[in-house]
Amino acid sequence: MDIEEDIKALQLDSSEDTVLVNVEDAIPDEAIKHDKADGEDSVMEEERKTDDVEKSDMPEDELRDEAHPDLKPEHVEPKGVSGKESSPLEDMQVEVEVNKKRHLNVVFIGHVDAGKSTIGGQILLLSGQVDDRTIQKYEKEAKDKNRESWYMAYIMDTNEEERVKGITVEVGRAHFETETTRFTILDAPGHKSYVPNMISGASQADIGVLVISARKGEFETGYERGGQTREHVQLAKTLGVTKLIIVVNKMDDPTVNWSKERYDEIESKMVPFLRSSGYNVKKDVQFLPISGLLGSNLKTRLEKSVCPWWSGHCLFEVLDAVEVPPRDPNGPLRMPIIDKFKDMGTVVMGKIESGSIREGDNLLIMPNKAAVKVLAIFCDEDRVRHVGPGENVRVRLSGVEEDDLLSGFVLCSVAKPIPAVTEFVAQLQILELLDNAIFTAGYKAVLHVHAVVEECEIVELMQQIDLKTKKPMKKKPLFVKNGAIVLCRVQVNNMICVEKFSNFAQLGRFTLRTEGKTVAVGKITALPTVADSA
Repeated sequence: MDIEEDIKALQLDSSEDTVLVNVEDAIPDEAIKHDKADGEDSVMEEERKTDDVEKSDMPEDELRDEAHPDLKPEHVEPKGVSGKESSPLEDMQVEVEVNKKRHLNVVFIGHVDAGKSTIGGQILLLSGQVDDRTIQKYEKEAKDKNRESWYMAYIMDTNEEERVKGITVEVGRAHFETETTRFTILDAPGHKSYVPNMISGASQADIGVLVISARKGEFETGYERGGQTREHVQLAKTLGVTKLIIVVNKMDDPTVNWSKERYDEIESKMVPFLRSSGYNVKKDVQFLPISGLLGSNLKTRLEKSVCPWWSGHCLFEVLDAVEVPPRDPNGPLRMPIIDKFKDMGTVVMGKIESGSIREGDNLLIMPNKAAVKVLAIFCDEDRVRHVGPGENVRVRLSGVEEDDLLSGFVLCSVAKPIPAVTEFVAQLQILELLDNAIFTAGYKAVLHVHAVVEECEIVELMQQIDLKTKKPMKKKPLFVKNGAIVLCRVQVNNMICVEKFSNFAQLGRFTLRTEGKTVAVGKITALPTVADSA
């Protein structure tokens, strides 16, 4: 891209204030004084005359600027940018200025019908991402389906099947901003049939919002054995969601009516379970009461007239206070591909776990070793030239066909590609095996690791870990039962891209599921010494 287009892009990015200042700079001081001295009568006439006078005094190139503001000569730069030719480094700095807000990925999880999509929709409405006309259209649509309270969920559930059934199937995506932070909302499905989709959503998240329904009977259904509240908490912890905000929703329901007793009951039941799932409740978990449908306690704090006993923060304040996890912009690039499509080239979607991407970079897609070039990068809806870790992006590539890519392939740096393996050693914790099953060599399950979903087999149980001493037992186990921690060798049919947990936690943790249930969670401790990463 040549200098002139660079300048034009920068001018479009700069705020209106800057543009106004530039225009004023081009006008001589006497003309400004003359304008200010004018009376208010026949302002239009006077301004036109003043303009004519100014233009007759102006140098020829300034006149050209006035007539065609888009066609600025090369030496004119927006305020704050030096008159030198802009180097890629300067472009990058300008871009960093534009995107200087920190970025967080938030996943909404919880039992089916707890109100996740409604809260997501309400957040977008309160942060000005959706206009009133769209809301009116959704209200009418929901009313026609005799589902009046679903209209907020329609903002997140855009698919017709989701709207008819009233349940989320795919992971919904949206963006909103507060004063200090840009957020990507990931609205995960709550239904047990769609847990694999929930896993892919949670694996991209930095923090989780666990939605619990306070309505009588609904909390109990989600919390009892087999309920998705339990499974989602365990999965979130396994998938690297270290901080949880637990919102007790539907507090406005007639069966609850902002009752402190009901709120305390839910909190007292959840705390021991959260501890057993590995969360530090004091440090990493926060509870707050809300109403997703009414928008209570989301953007502004609850009024005492509504809920006299609550004096804590609202959801936006809690989200703003969350610390961004440490990320390495200079590390080797790792971006698991979660989706791909054709659009003037091959476009891949995913979250950058480590490293940075710039336009024009030559990269590698593993495990098929496809050499690719970055043509364009899109962050949220905007095209950018450079993007760092933690961002959800769409990257347009040349050098690879869409049909040659699968979810779970990884975009990585040529210098340090990600290992591609068919076997690895892992430490597994058995959660809950299906009836009468024993965990032994030959056990088959479905492996979920970042965006990979692959059938696997346990080839060998190597060591069992003593739960009390946390040290390996001397005797090699033949089988293990629920609750056991075991070191084992896992084999998959196709080559997959993974890392050791100690090197890249997000690409080294996984879950094992069978027949729709999560049976074990684990972390990769060793890869074959001759891992195919060349």
